[in-house]
Amino acid sequence: MRCGIPHGDAALYNPMKKLIGTKEFYRTVALLALPLLLQNAVSTFVNLLDNLMVGRIGTESMSGVSIVNQILFVYNLCLFGGCGGASIFAAQFHGRRDTQGVRHALRFNLLLSAGFFLAGSAVLVLWGERFIGAFLHDAGGAGDLAATLSEGRAYLNIMLWGLFPFALTNAYVSILRVTGDNRLPMRASVVSILVNLVFNYLLIYGKLGFPVMGVRGAAWATVLARYVELGLILLGTHGKKEPPEFVRGLYARLGLPRKLAGEIFKKSLPLLVNEMFWSMGMTILTQCYSYRGLEAVAALNIANTAANFFNTVLFTMGNIVGIILGNLLGAEEYDRARRESVQLIALATAASAAVDAVMLLAAPWVPRLYRTEPSIMALATGLLIIMAFSMPNHAIGMCSYWTLRAGGRTYITMAFDSGFTWAVSVPLAFALIHYTSLGLLWVYLLVMLADLIKLAVGLILVHKGIWVRNLVKSPAVSGTGSK
Repeated sequence: MRCGIPHGDAALYNPMKKLIGTKEFYRTVALLALPLLLQNAVSTFVNLLDNLMVGRIGTESMSGVSIVNQILFVYNLCLFGGCGGASIFAAQFHGRRDTQGVRHALRFNLLLSAGFFLAGSAVLVLWGERFIGAFLHDAGGAGDLAATLSEGRAYLNIMLWGLFPFALTNAYVSILRVTGDNRLPMRASVVSILVNLVFNYLLIYGKLGFPVMGVRGAAWATVLARYVELGLILLGTHGKKEPPEFVRGLYARLGLPRKLAGEIFKKSLPLLVNEMFWSMGMTILTQCYSYRGLEAVAALNIANTAANFFNTVLFTMGNIVGIILGNLLGAEEYDRARRESVQLIALATAASAAVDAVMLLAAPWVPRLYRTEPSIMALATGLLIIMAFSMPNHAIGMCSYWTLRAGGRTYITMAFDSGFTWAVSVPLAFALIHYTSLGLLWVYLLVMLADLIKLAVGLILVHKGIWVRNLVKSPAVSGTGSK
């Protein structure tokens, strides 16, 4: 047993098991997935409630917050991608039981996160208002653009205070998860989410003697929750009588071997570039859709927030693919990694189909929870239906992404993910928005259908096995040899 991954090879002798998997396989997935799934489900559910609370204020408040969150999404994904290279190495180091290597990976993430915090803060302070304004277009219909800009600016100015704890938390959590500790991030996240929910209620609406702060209250609640989460992560990691071995002496020095740092950086750079350009691509897509008016922005906010709740299964499965395959590749169990990559994709697709059915049933009802115009509710319902039918496609694409990433094929991952977004999705959306009179629903549907190309490419790359390789076998990139 290594990192909770059993070593039975019964599937090799039963052709059906190549697709379905063994009991041991499902036990492994369940042990890793349940804490992460619970965390993601609680997080997205509370985000939905958070969104509903802001949405009850009015369309302008909801749209302003939605635009700022879309901008912050780029920062969050860049941070995630930058730390991703170190987490790939940490997963394989953990598979080889190389504690020093894991420690070096965490040090790399801490330094990188500090740099991201400084750079991200500077960019948003200087150009934040201009970014918000890029989403505001008068196409008739509901909403006041000036009020939306004002609400968005107020929300962003406060959210800047939460960039530091988010960066540091991400540095720790990205390593904790690949070393098999999903429980601490889950507990910290759940507590912080509950703090966010409670203070949203108190500060947005001015309950129990607190002032009515509207979107400013929502922002302060989020910032407070992020500091709570960071405190719990630090306490749970360093405050134990027997802390994880890889954090012992972590801050004795922040340097790491030059060769290893170079290798991690080479893997991190394409992931960083990928997440930056992918998140920017998603933001540009939203900006394209916004030319259909503030109603489009509000409807996309409602649909995306609801869809994220249903997509928690897919997000969880993606992380599980990276953890399981990364550990197996580090342990040099290549045949088993190939076999389980297929089983994980099959499992994710089946799970997405089940969630798809529930999402279709909920689509007409979720938008009615918002205090907004009937036209926006109808538009959001249509978007949710399209998103539901696209879910199995996204499941395969996500698992393909994480499989390629687990083997360190980060340049191919970049081309597969953000390359496709900018080469296909963004030009298609831009052309349909600016050179046709199609409504938002038709444009969104055609952009989603284009993802079928990405699905086919992902399956081909996974089947070819170009991702099956060990990144930490060479002594040159071993974690040993440096304190």
